[in-house]
Amino acid sequence: MTTFNDIFKSSFLENIASVSVLDMVIALILAFGLGLFIFLIYKKTYQGVMYSSSFGVTLVALTMITTVVILAVTSNVVLSLGMVGALSIVRFRTAIKEPLDIAFLFWSIAVGIVLAAGMIPLAVAGSVIIGIILLVFVNKKSHKNPYIIVISCVNHDSEVEAKRFLDSVTEKCVIKSKTVQSGTIELNMEIRLKEDNTDFVNALANMNGVNSAVLVSYNGEYMG
Repeated sequence: MTTFNDIFKSSFLENIASVSVLDMVIALILAFGLGLFIFLIYKKTYQGVMYSSSFGVTLVALTMITTVVILAVTSNVVLSLGMVGALSIVRFRTAIKEPLDIAFLFWSIAVGIVLAAGMIPLAVAGSVIIGIILLVFVNKKSHKNPYIIVISCVNHDSEVEAKRFLDSVTEKCVIKSKTVQSGTIELNMEIRLKEDNTDFVNALANMNGVNSAVLVSYNGEYMG
């Protein structure tokens, strides 16, 4: 015979103590700390056009959210199966503008998973090593980076002189496009500098027959 207590008996109440409060607090504090560390590394290594502070906050939140989810999954096998099915229908439509942003997203998720699994030394040591590597390699300046120079010339002779001058002061000079109009020749050339010095642009602009010279950095995706 079903009693009044059997009607209100629920496995939900039995799962309340499946994860101790101390474990939850420690995991969330560590997730916040490591998420903040990831955010600071992201801020130091960002090289895009417009910095988005909301993405940095998302990294902190994503680390903590992943930790909460994995804590729940590891405490209940049945729940883990249901959560896999629920998460499989989630679709994200936000475009990732910078390839490096994908690495930070996976880093945040990985830290949350490792922390919730109880591998705290791995999460801390791994984050420190990854952060140092990103700081060293992403912020490494190199004068070998490509540039695009846009030159406006008045005739063919000035075009030849400008090209000869660039060949002498740069390591590499390749014409990407050429636009010819009445009285004007516009050249777009990819160059690589011999050294971190752009004073040659001033000399180029002052040459006879050269109306203007514009130098912009170029990474293959945007100019700025």
